Amino acid sequence: MIDTKNLTIEKAHESLKKGEYTCRELASAYLKNIEAKNAELNAYLEVFDDVMEQADKAQEMFQNGTATLMTGVPIAIKDNILFKSHKVSAGSKILENYVATYDSTAVKKLKQAGAVILGRTNMDEFAMGSSTETSAYGVTRNPYDPTRVPGGSSGGSAAALGADMALVALGTETCGSVREPSAFCNLVGIKPTYDTFTRHGIIAMGNSLDQVSPFGKTVRDAEIVYNTLVGYDPEDATSTPTALAEKGKKENMKSDMKRIGVPWHLFAEGVDPEILENFKASIEKFKQSGYEIVDIELPYAKYSLATYYIIMPAEVSTNLSRFDGIRYGLSLPGNNLMEVYKKSRHAGFGKEARRRILLGTYILSHGYYDAYYNKAVKIREKIKEEMLEAFKKVDFITTPTVPVLPFKLGEKLSDPVSMYLCDVFSAPANLTGVPAIALPSGFSKDGLPMSIQFTANNFCEEALFDLGKKFEIM
Repeated sequence: MIDTKNLTIEKAHESLKKGEYTCRELASAYLKNIEAKNAELNAYLEVFDDVMEQADKAQEMFQNGTATLMTGVPIAIKDNILFKSHKVSAGSKILENYVATYDSTAVKKLKQAGAVILGRTNMDEFAMGSSTETSAYGVTRNPYDPTRVPGGSSGGSAAALGADMALVALGTETCGSVREPSAFCNLVGIKPTYDTFTRHGIIAMGNSLDQVSPFGKTVRDAEIVYNTLVGYDPEDATSTPTALAEKGKKENMKSDMKRIGVPWHLFAEGVDPEILENFKASIEKFKQSGYEIVDIELPYAKYSLATYYIIMPAEVSTNLSRFDGIRYGLSLPGNNLMEVYKKSRHAGFGKEARRRILLGTYILSHGYYDAYYNKAVKIREKIKEEMLEAFKKVDFITTPTVPVLPFKLGEKLSDPVSMYLCDVFSAPANLTGVPAIALPSGFSKDGLPMSIQFTANNFCEEALFDLGKKFEIM
């Protein structure tokens, strides 16, 4: 019997290589876990019917000597990542039963590496949410306490991994959508430098913010998935060319990165006391290990969340305008074209999606574009400038990953602003494009996971992984 609870990618690879078990047997172990747990957690919307076919192809790679570290690794993917000939709905009724006509580059790379894609996981509709409660296909529950949320919008992927229903998982980030569920499900989540992972084949929410981001149970697992997916993609016009990425890495990475900046002023209040104490204890561990802890000021960072909630809805309203009931997706009959639009969109989009579409349309409307959108773009640049300036003085910036512990299902649904505040520590990294990692940092008195977050300069993911590995053994 395969011990999936303590399995890592490297352990699985060695066992597969030695023939201790086959790719089919490994996939079967996770399918059994899914069968036992998914009915309660609702992490998977669908388990793909070609899992064993994928496992057989992975086994052939071991037999012919072309296997990679990811070969045979069972992985879950978020329901907004296109996998050719498989359903993808972005958690929305408007795309119910839509079948992808091509592979996203992320899936293409996973297939080339020989990974076994188990299924598509639940998510907040079009990635709009922090709890995986806005999905049209029901809520996902936290594997540590099923009465609580797993975080969002990639909560299905986090719950699947946290409950051992996958060895690793993929989510997407627009504002903390992998880091927050990582915090709530005791996982490692890495948001890479913007444009180092291609967005090709990802159902768009906010183009200037969206990113594919990996989950792992360990830092090394997250790093292996990162290494599999990183790289230039000619299919994505905003993808960073390899030479530029290497140049940025050379300029920003240092041989001895030991200075950690703490912007205490950003969380002087509003952070759960247990989380704050855990954060201070984590910082002390770094101090005892020879890191220098430096107080820093990020005056514009306090406007990050407000800025994000102007830029993001503007991009949402533009991106979701393509779902009109005519070209693809849900289409309800009407007496005229306008009626088709109205009926299809009203039935197809959930409450939170409609809220953000309306907000974005208002922000971009004549008379308000300059007052809101243009101003937010300018503040975004200021936040970026001060963040990059801070990295001249420190190597990392740290905060708690999320200001609250996993909250009860339904607790924040009627109060959108309270829900949005969960993203307060996530927004700066997404707005500026710098990489960030969420690391498990312990448990509350009630056994709920807690997490610490580190950001670094562009292209410094390697430094974040090194830092994370050191923290795991502190």
